[in-house]
Amino acid sequence: MTQALQDLGDYISAALPQEVQKAEVAKGELAITVHTAAIQKVLTFLRDDPSCLFKLLMDLCGVDYPERAQRFEVVYNLLSLKHNMRIRVKVLTDEDTPVPTAVGVFSSAGWYERETWDMYGVGFSDNPDLRRLLTDYGFDGHPLRKDFPLTGFIELRYDDEQKRVVYEPVKLTQDFRSFDFQSPWEGILPGDEKAGGKV
Repeated sequence: MTQALQDLGDYISAALPQEVQKAEVAKGELAITVHTAAIQKVLTFLRDDPSCLFKLLMDLCGVDYPERAQRFEVVYNLLSLKHNMRIRVKVLTDEDTPVPTAVGVFSSAGWYERETWDMYGVGFSDNPDLRRLLTDYGFDGHPLRKDFPLTGFIELRYDDEQKRVVYEPVKLTQDFRSFDFQSPWEGILPGDEKAGGKV
């Protein structure tokens, strides 16, 4: 199977020499990296070419590498039922440069792009409905970025005095959090090292 994937990678690279930056087989999977501006052309080729026929977009997600100038990878996972193969397509972008939408090639990409926008802040140009999907519309930031604080920026809670839900800035910093790694339960359990011999 590895040779078949290598041959497919060579075929795609030869067919799209200006668009494909790199094609490699790692851990039994074919991954190609393409120029961001060419993503629609590459996805259309992979969907329609008789040697590929990757008709299903299984997933589209983001990956954050904050130490890079182009810190985000947008990853498209495609499946060919005809050839029983998978391929991973990657594009690189930064915080300010949007990626061309894949909605015109795969209609399911709209929801995946919304999720990637919501979680990472990666923009998709010409997406017909790019808005938050998993977080509240007034949410501040993008929670899957590596530099997003673990506690978030805003706390949502019910206030008994006001008899309503209130939003407040988070006051607890990570430096002063106290984590209990010995027992997930309240109280003393048999065998709990914190019990000090009391059962």
